[in-house]
Amino acid sequence: MKPKIQDVAKVAGVSATTVSRVLNNRGYISEEMKKKVYGAMEQINYIPNDLARSLYNKKTNIIGLIVPTTKNPFFGELTAEIENFCSEQGYKALICNSLNNIDKEKQYWEMLRRNQVDGVIVGTYNRGLLDYDQHNLPTVAIDHYLSKNIPVVGSNNYQGGKLAVEQLLRTGCKRIIHLNGPFELQTPANLRRKAYEDVMKKHNLPYVTYEISGVFDQKEQDDVINKMFEEKPDLDGVFASDDLLALAVIRKAERRNISIPKQLKVVGYDGTDIIRTIFPKLTTVCQPTRKIAESAVTLLLQQLEDSKPLSHDDIRHDVYFHAGQTI
Repeated sequence: MKPKIQDVAKVAGVSATTVSRVLNNRGYISEEMKKKVYGAMEQINYIPNDLARSLYNKKTNIIGLIVPTTKNPFFGELTAEIENFCSEQGYKALICNSLNNIDKEKQYWEMLRRNQVDGVIVGTYNRGLLDYDQHNLPTVAIDHYLSKNIPVVGSNNYQGGKLAVEQLLRTGCKRIIHLNGPFELQTPANLRRKAYEDVMKKHNLPYVTYEISGVFDQKEQDDVINKMFEEKPDLDGVFASDDLLALAVIRKAERRNISIPKQLKVVGYDGTDIIRTIFPKLTTVCQPTRKIAESAVTLLLQQLEDSKPLSHDDIRHDVYFHAGQTI
């Protein structure tokens, strides 16, 4: 039979109310009394009920995290950083891997609400998933616009896009193609596309963006890349909106006996540790994943402390360049 709070009180020689005050850190309790109570807990192997304590304190110290897929290196690294920073702040992270399925995202959202999480960090692509004015649960989005009142944290996408294209131009490229997701996603990542177009216009060069509607659809990615090579046989540069796309372009190019970087130069975006470890030759724009994670958690905790929604306020962290050998 599991020991109860009354058993702890009996062993410690105090009242059950005193044990409760120690567990919930409520009111003044001397260090001597705390040692006595915790010693009794250890002696009879008493484990506090976090759920009961959260109901009492009206706080679970749990933060929900919804991401489209942890298989993607960026979201996998981001998830690890968020979980680590939550732990440093005394919070647990409940991780929900939605596989970019909007129905699954909604189910996870309701599950998080039922478990009374203190707040949610959302990295999904599906706008309209939430109605912030109705649920009033502290929420922060990662690089995606989910609702007009939800603050967004991410990298400086325009700066990153500009860095990528300008570097391709400096190496002599003039027929540069951009690979990106659908424009209607309404994500700040579209600023990478805008930067590409602005820079190309500035140099009076043609610009073409090939859209991939299925963000994590491998077959569609392959089909679009093949189409790009067939329709633009004279291209000499590619700016891909993420590193996996950039690596896919390199693989397809090699199968077509196109030399990288002699005939074709490629720049990716994300620059996660795992990609730079397994393919250090890739030239890419690196997102400051740790800073993004810390800002997201910090912004969420500020909402918890203020007990009210924040106005929509984007936080954009500067990117940096990893110069590999694909350019």
